[in-house]
Amino acid sequence: MDDPEHQVQDLPATHAPVPDSPAAVFWRNRATGLFDRLPLPAAFCRADGTILRANPALAAERGVLAGSLRGRSALGLFHPETRGQLRSITEAIRLHRRSRYLIDVRWTTAKGSERHGEASVDLVGDVFRDEPNLLIMVREAAEARVPEALKATSHVLATADGVETRILALTAGGWTTARIASAVGLTPDGVNYHLRQLSQRWGVSGRPALVARAFVEGVLDPDAWPPAPAPAPAPASARESSAADSPHDRRKVPPGGTT
Repeated sequence: MDDPEHQVQDLPATHAPVPDSPAAVFWRNRATGLFDRLPLPAAFCRADGTILRANPALAAERGVLAGSLRGRSALGLFHPETRGQLRSITEAIRLHRRSRYLIDVRWTTAKGSERHGEASVDLVGDVFRDEPNLLIMVREAAEARVPEALKATSHVLATADGVETRILALTAGGWTTARIASAVGLTPDGVNYHLRQLSQRWGVSGRPALVARAFVEGVLDPDAWPPAPAPAPAPASARESSAADSPHDRRKVPPGGTT
């Protein structure tokens, strides 16, 4: 058995390590992993709002890969309700303060839905740097989520877009999160984000309940195996034509006569 004292000495240092040292690399990777697993959309930015890193939750909200958001302006994604709220942040950056500021924001999702919520802006970084970095996390307003949750049992809201439907089909087939992520071109955290969004929108909890409702509501094809998205409904004109041609609707007409 290893000497406990020796084990303690092998742990990465908890004080500020030398840049690019093994300890610095360890803690940087640890922090990056935790950042990517945040359930809320989040971005690490320069003082001017330029995004240096976005987490999978933010990428899923925008319908893109996280890497494509690097270099974008956070103000171009999340719009402050009033510009006056930015003044306190600008002043804090100038005075090298380290505080959290809350601003009301609005944004448009990848599906075109308008969202309103609150962005928390933390000024982070070394105290003696000329400019701090910004850690921005966005939360949808509670009052905007409640009506959707209350109506989640209606048939209208039990719908899913193409990516969500494919994730549901693969989930129903027993695929692991990592395998689903590889198939649909997302990270595992991105897959989990879509499943959480579906759970919230449909008012159910857990993957078995999501899959069950997807079959009941016709999102997944009940006659297909492996599970697959339900075929698109035929246009009304096609259904009417099919009904008119049905042998059950034909009436016998005597030759040369009328009914």
